[in-house]
Amino acid sequence: MPETRIGVVGGSGLYEMGQLEDREEVRISTPFGEPSDAFILGSLQDVPVAFLARHGRGHRYSPHEVPYRANIYGFKSLGVERLLSMGAVGSLRIDIEPLHVVIPDQFFDRTRGRKATFFEDGIVAHVSFSDPVCGELANVLVDSADAAGCHYHRGGTYVCMEGPQFSTRAESELYRSWGMDIIGMTNLTEAKLAREAQICYATMAMVTDYDCWHDEEEEVTAEMILANLHHNVEDAQRILLEAVSRMPAERTCACGTALQYALLADPAQIPDEHLKRFALLLGLPEDSQ
Repeated sequence: MPETRIGVVGGSGLYEMGQLEDREEVRISTPFGEPSDAFILGSLQDVPVAFLARHGRGHRYSPHEVPYRANIYGFKSLGVERLLSMGAVGSLRIDIEPLHVVIPDQFFDRTRGRKATFFEDGIVAHVSFSDPVCGELANVLVDSADAAGCHYHRGGTYVCMEGPQFSTRAESELYRSWGMDIIGMTNLTEAKLAREAQICYATMAMVTDYDCWHDEEEEVTAEMILANLHHNVEDAQRILLEAVSRMPAERTCACGTALQYALLADPAQIPDEHLKRFALLLGLPEDSQ
């Protein structure tokens, strides 16, 4: 059994974790393709950590191109049970300012055609997703953001848009009228797959801009976002250092048993050629993989 690790997904700007000690790069091939990059294994304050740059070092993958299934499967194969995600977002509320941190507890899906489930080819599973963020893990991030001295907001809804273009004004105003709080392009897809993999998932959403609804602010540009990313990454690193030391020894949430009543397909009826693909996710015996 792999060593139990905390997983970290680095978003835009966070392509490395310089604080990791005893670093080792590991490349993993999965039944769902190649992950975004090599996983960086190491330790933070003697806690085992596995880090992956979501977009790859050098930012090679656009949000709709990220190999989400391979990334989450890779974390699962490394023994990760808790996954902390960092991502750049736009704000849809005046009080959520650029350079603030949001730990959302809900998502709203505006993506199109992404592979957001592992289960296909005759294997059917319907996981509960009413609460898409692990509350236990979100509490750790909230306490860590507070201890790190960051301006943070607890809770809120993250609109996950397709991208890679930014919103139109009409879209941005519509999301505001719906009561949405922040907008990004990646985290919901990860959250869905993490739940299917029975991995706890929570997000540090790092605010870079006011989307395009704010009449007194400049239009959103990549240049504007990059200007704020450096500060955001420093905050994210401080929060992560706090989080690993505050992590409970045992999970008491339901994330680790998400498939207990979700799997409708009878494992005995799964064709042999599919067993290797799904054995790790389904917890089947080692000789099935």
